[in-house]
Amino acid sequence: MSKTIIHNIPPVDHASATGAQKEVLDKALKSLGFIPNMYANMANAPGMLSTYLHGYDLFRKESGFSSAEQEVVFLVVSQYNGCNYCTAAHSMLADKMSGVPKDVLQAIRTRQPIPDAKLAALAAMAVEMVAKHGQPNHAIVKAFLDAGYRERDLLYIVLATAVKVLSNYSNQAFGTSVDEKFAAYKVD
Repeated sequence: MSKTIIHNIPPVDHASATGAQKEVLDKALKSLGFIPNMYANMANAPGMLSTYLHGYDLFRKESGFSSAEQEVVFLVVSQYNGCNYCTAAHSMLADKMSGVPKDVLQAIRTRQPIPDAKLAALAAMAVEMVAKHGQPNHAIVKAFLDAGYRERDLLYIVLATAVKVLSNYSNQAFGTSVDEKFAAYKVD
């Protein structure tokens, strides 16, 4: 049985989009060079896609996390939320663009212990924030801080999880198919 809950709203076609839908898709196209399936679906509510793009951009620019750390957060939250689309996309980004070590990526994708202590503490903190609805266990927070992170970093994990809620939940609602660019990293 499919978990898809939106059946009657087609993806927004960039070529025929107008108004706010066209504006937000133009921004996405300029940024990425293509319109991911996820964006075409989210553009049905332009404010949702705009909010996603804005929050995603701010997390990338302001968090202070390295590219690899950012990808670990996005990947483990997407995986925890059960979003196969974002798990595939962030796996590709982790492997090809963000410098996540291959053994760390493999461990995350197979739900095995992460062989890098600092990234393991970060991943545990990100999942804990989602799993405990922003009320993490003190021991997880202590391990995160002991790994060299700061309390301020917790706020950026909240931002990343908020961004992932927008994408993960909308992908699940639409049953978004994985783009060809991410297909080699598809999960079931």
